[in-house]
Amino acid sequence: MKKINLVCIVDDDPLHLFITKKYIELSNIVENVLVFKNGKEAYDSLKQMLSKSENLPEIIFLDLNMPVWDGWQFVDEFTKLTLEQKVSICILSSSNSEEDMERAKHYSIISKYLVKPTTESRMKEILVELSNPIFKSNR
Repeated sequence: MKKINLVCIVDDDPLHLFITKKYIELSNIVENVLVFKNGKEAYDSLKQMLSKSENLPEIIFLDLNMPVWDGWQFVDEFTKLTLEQKVSICILSSSNSEEDMERAKHYSIISKYLVKPTTESRMKEILVELSNPIFKSNR
């Protein structure tokens, strides 16, 4: 199985950040994890990485309800960037709103929509699926 070099978590809830990061680490699939507390902080850092020609995260786990910039503001701005590599966004939110789920379908960069909380086994399943080259080529 191919290892994932970099995964990003964007969430303002410290407990959820801790649990998600721990599940990712326990998967033994991911080499490095970046953590941001809001969409603006994540966008600014990822844009800076892009300007330095650094590799971006292959997968971004994104909460929707955050201060400063929420998940939608992040996605709207992030999709304006010119990306050389494949990046998959997985919404990981407490929102089980049909409106949010439908809205997510309008962004090709959003690969999954998960409602918190998640489990260790579900996190590993998502990581394996999103790292699969067959899945990537179908997006």
